[in-house]
Amino acid sequence: MQLDYQVPTPLEYFKLLVNSDEQSDNQFPLLEAATALAQDEYPDLDVQAVLDDVDKLLARVKRRIPADSSALQRLRILSQFFFRDLGFGGNVNHFYDAENSFINSVLRTRRGIPISLAVLWLELAQGLKLDAYGVAFPGHFMLKVSLPNGQVVIDPFTGQSLSREDLSERLQPFQKEQNAAQKMQELDDQLDSSTTDQDIPLGLYLQAAKPRDIIVRMLHNLKEIYRSQEDWQRMIQVQDRLIALYSDAWEEYRDRGLAFAELGKATAAVHDLDVYLSQVADAVDANAIALRAAELRRAII
Repeated sequence: MQLDYQVPTPLEYFKLLVNSDEQSDNQFPLLEAATALAQDEYPDLDVQAVLDDVDKLLARVKRRIPADSSALQRLRILSQFFFRDLGFGGNVNHFYDAENSFINSVLRTRRGIPISLAVLWLELAQGLKLDAYGVAFPGHFMLKVSLPNGQVVIDPFTGQSLSREDLSERLQPFQKEQNAAQKMQELDDQLDSSTTDQDIPLGLYLQAAKPRDIIVRMLHNLKEIYRSQEDWQRMIQVQDRLIALYSDAWEEYRDRGLAFAELGKATAAVHDLDVYLSQVADAVDANAIALRAAELRRAII
């Protein structure tokens, strides 16, 4: 008997990966999900081959680890191996190249952006039994490792360990923006008007990011690249994945609808804009989106 087996599309495969944590407390495989993002650009990409390549790197670094090594020793050996020996680092000259977000490209070129470099580093760190996490620090993704005597925060772009003073300095521009926005909030806002971002402990900005949040941040990076290039088809593919991650990402329906409109796909555009309007009728841009949807309906007729 011949079995009728259909290979899942890249989006179907991605959905299977990111929804694998719904029935249990287990988190979905971060590296595999991050690698799968490149399948829209590289349809023939063998995700398992990429994972195997990373496993080979892990085997190489494990051979350098003494049996009685401490966590700090393992961290130092990994940093030497990843940033110096292998030469992984930030793509300074082409920071906004989409290739920096594709794990297969980062693995090949040894160049990426903080979050893609962090995904690779985390896979190796966790393979060495380090208590390591990604950190969704404002404006720049970070890494942190918990050690018996404290924690180390690392910039994956450079491999530099950052002090509390370094982190506070990097946080200042975002605190100023947030403070300016806070002054414009209404007096009945749920935040106490006497509270400022300077009152918020730095540790709150260093909390571990979940795999789902890391993938969302990677996708938002790609979305902004494609939006700036007016590459609507690629932007739609990114938004398909964002909606797969969060079915109630209503703003993604709006933005995908507007992208469909740019491509002249009025029916798909109206559907997405209607979904958005049905869920956020009181949104600031609701009237403008309703007018755009009405224009598109006339185009269909």
